[in-house]
Amino acid sequence: MRAQQTHPARPDTRLTAARIASVDALRGFSLLGILVVNIAFLASGYRMAGMAEPAFDSSLDWGVRWVVTLFLENKFYLLFSFLFGYSFTLQVDSARRQGRPFVPMFLRRLAGLFLLGLAHAVLLFPGDILTTYAAVGLALLIFRAIRPRTAVLLAVALTLLLALGFVLLAVLASAGLDMSGRLADESAQVAASNSALGGGFWQIVSEHLRKLSLIIVARVFFQGPAVLAACLVGLAVGKLGVLRDVAAYTGTLRRLQWIGFPVGLAGAFFYTLSAWTGSVHKFWGEAVDLVTAPLLAAAYAATFLRVLPYAPRVARALAAPGRMALSNYLAQSLICALIFTGYGLALLDRVSPPLEVLIALGIFAAQVLYSRRWLKRHRYGPVEWLLRFLTYWRRPAAGK
Repeated sequence: MRAQQTHPARPDTRLTAARIASVDALRGFSLLGILVVNIAFLASGYRMAGMAEPAFDSSLDWGVRWVVTLFLENKFYLLFSFLFGYSFTLQVDSARRQGRPFVPMFLRRLAGLFLLGLAHAVLLFPGDILTTYAAVGLALLIFRAIRPRTAVLLAVALTLLLALGFVLLAVLASAGLDMSGRLADESAQVAASNSALGGGFWQIVSEHLRKLSLIIVARVFFQGPAVLAACLVGLAVGKLGVLRDVAAYTGTLRRLQWIGFPVGLAGAFFYTLSAWTGSVHKFWGEAVDLVTAPLLAAAYAATFLRVLPYAPRVARALAAPGRMALSNYLAQSLICALIFTGYGLALLDRVSPPLEVLIALGIFAAQVLYSRRWLKRHRYGPVEWLLRFLTYWRRPAAGK
């Protein structure tokens, strides 16, 4: 048995503080990547339909699309999911130390997360991932006693099974159908969607509900298992206590970089070809990306954790939004909705990809400043405070 080594009863205070700071900073880093990816889908009905905006066809526009797809898309939500699984182990440990019954407390937390996610999907962004986390959290409850090695093997099996599913879809689609009619239909649907999203409150909500009805199958059968796989890796890392002392695992982090970057970038390039050139069938690109994106995400995390001690200002800047990541994630969708939909300026499909990225960076910079000011006076972010109230069913302690 290695329970004492894995879950020390009295961890060194400095190590614990460093661990929390690094995890918060990594969460903030993930939040930035998610925003840069999501803003394209929030800003354009064409992107939600998997198409490029026809109004923006310059070399710079295409360069930005390629860079975002190659380096960011499908990587940062995996990092965030990994951290969800890792945080699960911290919550289990905290409940054990305090003598609290964990299961009912965590079920209340998942219910609160699901309600927040449902409101987010209906009102702001049907691409919400919080409801997926709520469902995956139930699976984590079932697997909470799993051994780290078994958790990683199960994550690998889930990933390979998903990839095999896309391979089968690619084989079934290899007959080659005339896609011109379908593309014309999609363009007409995008125009109707843009019109609805640029309208009043009920038009926007109705359009979000329509999109949710279309993507729910993909969420259940594809994104859900991918999120669970990343969460299981986070669960294993939490059980092993890897992030308690990152310096002790420098060799492992280095190996993740050496493997993750070449394999992950090669797979990401193949996926980008399938997404934008049509030279590779999209299902083949999805299959390859499912296997290689986790490796690239792991290489990003390893590099970030190795560099972080040498960039304390960056660490502090990213840790603040990371500490209130739920509030900032929802705020990002709210701000983008006010910019791009009929809730506000209604600039849907009127902003170029480079400007979208600049807006995303500006939003995140504002969130860094706001988060630092908020946390000087408050212990939790506003939505974190609400979720904590729902979890413990009592008012969280006030103050810093």
